[in-house]
Amino acid sequence: MSITSEEKKQLIKEYGTSENDTGSPEVQIAVLSSRIKTLTEHFKIHKKDNHSRRGLLNMVAQRRKLLDYVKSVDEERYKSIISRLGLRR
Repeated sequence: MSITSEEKKQLIKEYGTSENDTGSPEVQIAVLSSRIKTLTEHFKIHKKDNHSRRGLLNMVAQRRKLLDYVKSVDEERYKSIISRLGLRR
């Protein structure tokens, strides 16, 4: 259900400022979005998996907090990350 290390490295390379940039909000949002996407596919098959659903809701809330932070710091970074990830907002 989680993302592979290769996929995570590719997300870090694509959204990070450097190769080892794992802490920037853009990278964290991208990794969370990928994990949310895989869990959403999981719930299409396993509709009654409520324990994992709680984790999904926590991830969505964490991504929302990070997006709010980026929006408060720099509006252009927020708009670019939303458009690059294809998030509705």
